[in-house]
Amino acid sequence: MLITLLIIAVTCIVSFIALNNARLLDDLILWPPAIEKKKEYHRLVTYGFIHADFFHLLFNMITLFFFGRAMEPIYTAYMGTMGFLLFYVGALVVSILPTYIANRHNARYRSLGASGAVSAVLFAFILVAPWARIGVFFVPMPAIVYAVLYVAYSIWMDRHGQDNVNHSAHLWGAAYGVAFTLIMKPDLISHFLSELARPRF
Repeated sequence: MLITLLIIAVTCIVSFIALNNARLLDDLILWPPAIEKKKEYHRLVTYGFIHADFFHLLFNMITLFFFGRAMEPIYTAYMGTMGFLLFYVGALVVSILPTYIANRHNARYRSLGASGAVSAVLFAFILVAPWARIGVFFVPMPAIVYAVLYVAYSIWMDRHGQDNVNHSAHLWGAAYGVAFTLIMKPDLISHFLSELARPRF
């Protein structure tokens, strides 16, 4: 759980500073021309350590706290102490890459927030415990039901939404979380299917 808490602490500190420091925000945010022309590749990671406002940060960090502490021991067992950190940083990069590629010549595009990486952690958890009860806006539901609703909503909003939220990053983060975890621990697929066959509401 130490790495989860470390990620949360660093994200909160950097986000709070950046909310009051426009220059720092500009230096860390995903802005495609800075990567395309200036080779500032760090932005593919640092965008996930800044947030639009307090509630954006709070929602992401609460989700990361609850599911990160459940998943961290699994990555630690297979990849060592830094396993969860490697998984999380990889999620930041993979979840934003399609967006960056699509907007690499768009000087007006900017993206920030840890949502893609948090989605990776959440969906990795769903792979392990599909019938676990999770609270969605204080409404309890099985994790697998939430996963289906989340994916359907994100696909629809990615195609039709006008809310300035990067739903594509959520979807790619979720896909990365599942794929990475299955590559690391292939027997989880049989575990997942076995769990699905025994619904618990």
